[in-house]
Order: sequence, then structure tokens, then C-alpha cells
Amino acid sequence: MAQQTIGRASLITPFAFLAIATATNQMSFASWQTLVNNFAKDFGATGFEIGVQQSIREIPGLLAFTAAFVLLLMREQTLARASLFVLGLGIALTGFFPSVAGLYATTLIMSIGFHYYETVNQSLSLQWFDRKEAPTRLARIMSLSAITQCAAYLFILVAARVWNVSYQNFFLGFGLVSVVAALWLSFAYPMFPQHVPQNRGVVVRKRYWLYYALNFMGGARRQIFVVFAAWLMVEKFGYKPEDVAALFLINYLFNFFAAPVVGRFILRFGERAAIVFENVSLMGVFVAYAFVQDARVAAALYVIDNAFFALSIAQKTYFQKIADPADLAPTAGVAFTINHIAAVFLPAALGLLWLSSPAAVFLCGAGFAAVALLLATFIPRDPDAERPTIFARSVEAPAE
Repeated sequence: MAQQTIGRASLITPFAFLAIATATNQMSFASWQTLVNNFAKDFGATGFEIGVQQSIREIPGLLAFTAAFVLLLMREQTLARASLFVLGLGIALTGFFPSVAGLYATTLIMSIGFHYYETVNQSLSLQWFDRKEAPTRLARIMSLSAITQCAAYLFILVAARVWNVSYQNFFLGFGLVSVVAALWLSFAYPMFPQHVPQNRGVVVRKRYWLYYALNFMGGARRQIFVVFAAWLMVEKFGYKPEDVAALFLINYLFNFFAAPVVGRFILRFGERAAIVFENVSLMGVFVAYAFVQDARVAAALYVIDNAFFALSIAQKTYFQKIADPADLAPTAGVAFTINHIAAVFLPAALGLLWLSSPAAVFLCGAGFAAVALLLATFIPRDPDAERPTIFARSVEAPAE
């Protein structure tokens, strides 16, 4: 009996709460993303409607700063659970509305839940994990998320081929997973204490400028990978849906093992070294994308490119070191909004460039990485609130 009590107590922790919620959030979104294009094609959607739908999907990310106003009404842990519920609701409803209007509406509902959860997740993780354990704990959560996404891909592959499951049942099942998880986290987990009361409203501070800039460049890099690297596989190398699914599986299996290594790397060498290494490597990956002619080499580049997303942990822990602890919640929304600014204009602008020179798109990506590399050199070797950049010899102490 005592062992059972201890085992249950070990699961009722802030880390377990975030691990379960984040893995569910990522798994549900991955399943939706895998199914939604084929679902839309079946009811007659064209590339134009899909383009509009993707723009709608990014709107909540661009408006993530509004989470600061929602937090005037509820605590972050409550918003995390509510966001997971909304995500599941949007996914569960998707299959019942096989029309363009229905797709737009359910996409917006799903995306509000997904982006609000991601915003609050960053804030809670930096509040609940101290500086020494944050890189490794965030890496463990990333590994768990990767393996749950792999499980979702495998389930979809088997269920579609063996049991011929309908889109409606797929969306309903994956949506209900998030809904049930949100309800379980509400009843099984207490409200964990906030050690530092968070500032309310939107907080933008001059001394966080480098963190904002790194977030913007990270969003630009994400669009190159999500939109154009994936399209390269299909257009140039003729990847079929099962080939793409297999590539996704390899990606997330690789991340399962790579994320803990990244966490230890950040702890040992620091955020500056991690972000410098990331962007030097990405410059090489993007240049290679521009000239690759072999499908296997392209696949290897895609896996390597995806693996570097784990190094985004370094940006979060860099902010944790330089921030006033009371700014973690409101700044998370601002940073998430900045990260999504590129999503508004880059796909369309670089899409036009793609028509004349796909290689030029990836060379632009190498340029983005070069800018991010320059920004990374502005991070001190041991950043803190009094020295957030190498230019700040002495700044005012953060507000108590």
C-alpha cells in the first residue's frame, strides 16, 4: 500500500502535469495535421482553400499575446487545461463538417487551443523548473512528445490499411483523447503553487530585445522547414504519402533520442554555444537543400533539419536566466506572437520566389540562419538579469 501511494504521488507533480499535457497536445495536433489535407481533398477543396486554411491556422499564433488578457481571469494551469480541451473539441468536430466553411471553423477552434497551450506551456515550464534542471526536463518532455507522435503516425497507418477507419472516426478519436486528458488533469491534479506572482497584461521590455529577435528568426526558419523543405520532397523527389509518413516517423524517433542529448549539451556548454552551433549547422543544411539532387540525401537533410528544433530549448532557458521571474507568463505570449510574424508573409513571398528558383528559397534560409548566428554571438557566456546581452555592462535590476 505504501509503495502504491509513493508511486501515485510521483505522478502528481508539475513535471508529470506538463509531460502529459504537452505530449497529448503534440500527439493530437500531429494526427490532425496528418489527416486534414486528404480529408479536405476528398470533399473537393483545392490548393487555394488549403492556403486560406493554413493562414487561418496561424492567426491564433500571431495573436498569442492575447493570452495575457485571458490570464487576468484565470491561472495559467487552468488555461493550459482549457486549451487542451478546446484543441480536442476542434479536432473531434472536424470530421462532422466536410465542407470548406466547416474546415475553416474547426481549424480555428483547434488552433486556438493548440497555440494557447503552447504559450502557457512555455511560461509554466520556466516557472516550475529551476535553471539547473530546466534544459534536461524540457528535453525529457520533448522526447515523450516525439514518441507519442510516432505512436499516432503508426496507429493511423495501421488503422487506415487494416480497419479502413473513416476520417470522421479518426478525428473524433484523437480529439476525444485531448478532451479526456484535459478533464483528467483537471480532477487528478491540484493547482500547483506559483512561487512568483506573474505580472498581468502585455509586457514588452527593451532589455529582452535579443530574445525577441531570436524568436523572430526562429519563426522564419520554421517556415522554410514546414513549407518548403516538405514541398521539396514531394515536388522534386516524388515522395508519396507513405514516404512522407515514414520520414515523419524517422524524424520523431530521432528526436526521442536526440532531445536528452541536447538538454545535457545546453547544461554543459550554455545557451550561447547551443544557438551558435544550431545556426552554423543550419546554414550548411539550407545550402545543401539548395543543390541536393539525391532523394536519400534530401531525406537525411530533412531529418537533420528537424532535429535542430530541439535546440530551441536554449532560447527558452536563455530567457529564464535574463528575465524578471514575474515576466515569464506575459512575455511568453509576446514571444509566441513574434515567432509567428514570419508565418504571415514569408510563405507567400517565398512561394513566388520558388516559382523561379527553388534554390534561392533555401539560400534565403541560409541567410536567416546567418542573421540568427550573428544574434547568438550577442548572448553572454553566462547571461543573467543584469547582463542579458554582451552590450549591457550594467542595467537596472529587474522589478521585485
